[in-house]
Amino acid sequence: MKQIQRASRKELFGWAMFDFANSSYTTVIITVVFCVIFPRIIVGDGPEFRLGNLLWSTSLSISYLLVLLSAPFFGAIMDYTGSKKKFLLASCLLTALATAALYFVHPGYIFLGMLLIIVSNIGFSYSEAFISSFLPSLGPPEDLGKISGYAWGLGYFGGLMSTAIVIFGVGAGVYTLDNFSNLRWVGPVTGLFFLVAAIPTFLWVKERTSPRALPPGENYFSIGLQRLRKTFRDVRDYKDLMVLLASFFFAYAGLSIVISFAFIYGDQVIRWTGTTQILMFVITQFTAAGGAFLFGILQDKWKAKQTFILTLILWVVTVSMIYGVSPITTFLNDLAGLSLKEEHVFLIVGSIAGLGLGSTQSACRAMVGLFSPNTKAGEFFGLWSFTSRLSAIVGLMGLGLLQTILGLQKAILMCSVFFFAAIVVVLFVNEERGKAAALRHAGD
Repeated sequence: MKQIQRASRKELFGWAMFDFANSSYTTVIITVVFCVIFPRIIVGDGPEFRLGNLLWSTSLSISYLLVLLSAPFFGAIMDYTGSKKKFLLASCLLTALATAALYFVHPGYIFLGMLLIIVSNIGFSYSEAFISSFLPSLGPPEDLGKISGYAWGLGYFGGLMSTAIVIFGVGAGVYTLDNFSNLRWVGPVTGLFFLVAAIPTFLWVKERTSPRALPPGENYFSIGLQRLRKTFRDVRDYKDLMVLLASFFFAYAGLSIVISFAFIYGDQVIRWTGTTQILMFVITQFTAAGGAFLFGILQDKWKAKQTFILTLILWVVTVSMIYGVSPITTFLNDLAGLSLKEEHVFLIVGSIAGLGLGSTQSACRAMVGLFSPNTKAGEFFGLWSFTSRLSAIVGLMGLGLLQTILGLQKAILMCSVFFFAAIVVVLFVNEERGKAAALRHAGD
């Protein structure tokens, strides 16, 4: 089989720029800013915001449910038609337009806010799977970890830049009704940033999948179903991919909670100041970018499986420490005669956790690329998206319901359980066998 050549630097940069672009959505809307605005301002059921938190979880879960039912099917169609860039462009436009429409969500407009979050997150989730399907054609297997890590690391600088524009340029750093005239611009600015930053992707990334003519009596819907049925029939030949996806199911259940509730936790449980919130955001963007770069290089020099496990161990430890911020703060103050506040310790632990924020997903994405035949990359990354969205539903709804009973602080421990389960499952992955299976089916 002909060795895949590494793409040009310009094309690799163009591919990575989509991570830079779409990080504006996941950072500003899902992780840092609008996730706080929604329960605090739009729903406004303080002081514990349990209903707002539950509705936030519900909105994201509904979007993930719709994506998991359709992403593998769309992946199969775009593989067959050679139209990855067209699907990617459509998902990009859907995300940007729905995000910009958040401008019209006023306090009390709960249904409209949920609807636009559902639609925009559907577009974002599609785009995440579609852009990932280009990865196997961008270089040889031994380079995929570095390529994926480079893009994921660059993405955090996109998140940093877009959030800085929103907080300092738009004035959306104060979450009060008096500041709502500024807060409503969060959506339009983020949507515009996404569109502009994604331009290099559509200019420089090549469409390498060749379209195939439809057989007589067939349509794209029937072809998509047939290819998916074949993939599931042949699933025994992709055993290690399936085990990897099972592990990622548990890992992403934990990650989805961290991504969607970390800043909500800081606001509602730690009750941090605005200064600490900004520091947390800035520091974690740098540690997350550094973690993605570092673990990407480590993955290619070491083993993808071991790197993935290392990131999961990091998560088990840090989430447990986040739960125990109060006793840890007391212990450190008594031990060293310090006067630390809980928000200071939370900042330190959160910054360490940032190392695993991008590296866990990047490591798994690269492994999916290793286990994917080139002709099935769209399908398999569709399955990857299917897995992550299903796990997000389980994680977010589990936390949303549990926090209504126990409160957010105790419910957060669910993350450690998910990460530990991911470690146990991935131990059964045989990396070399998975790569060999991808080579056997390269011409399918």
